[in-house]
Amino acid sequence: MASKGKQAAASGKDATPTNPRGIPYAPFVDKVEDYVSSREDVEPTLRSFQEMIAKYQFMEQNLQRRVIGLKEKLPDIQKTLDTVQFLKAKRSEEDPVETTFELNDTLYAKAEVPPTDEVYLWLGANVMLAYPINEAEELLESKLKAAKTSLANCEEDLDFLREQVTTMEVAVARVYNWDVVQKRKDKEEEEKKKGKKGIKGDENDSPNG
Repeated sequence: MASKGKQAAASGKDATPTNPRGIPYAPFVDKVEDYVSSREDVEPTLRSFQEMIAKYQFMEQNLQRRVIGLKEKLPDIQKTLDTVQFLKAKRSEEDPVETTFELNDTLYAKAEVPPTDEVYLWLGANVMLAYPINEAEELLESKLKAAKTSLANCEEDLDFLREQVTTMEVAVARVYNWDVVQKRKDKEEEEKKKGKKGIKGDENDSPNG
């Protein structure tokens, strides 16, 4: 029995619709009664919806940081690729290329770069490797393409997450409004009951003719 229950739960999770990166869609609350059957269900339902909003917002913050990192990274990759392609185009020339290179933020030095078939690329974590110039170009082109794709996916996911947060906020408002209406109905019913009791009491107290 327990294994069947786990299988059912797993299949239920698998059935949850998601976007292409696996972020689940927020439930659209069309009828509050599908989620809340009594006023006792209101508080746990609202708590569950608020937790979902918090999860979406957490994912949104992580994606925003990733977008910032990618936008900083893309110009560096493009600049490095342009340099490699420039050196590749100058391989057939005998004269060295005169250039300046950056020593720090405000200090540059002049240099002569002879024709070369090899370049050194920073891979991160203080690691630099030598690559044949053609392989370096292919590597940088693939990294640039991957970074652009990742940035587009992140921006698409951010739009998706904002939509899900809005959907959940609407759901919270609908459940809250449903609770307000139910409170009003309960209050009216109590007042009617009190009124009926008062009428019966007056009838019992009246003298017999």
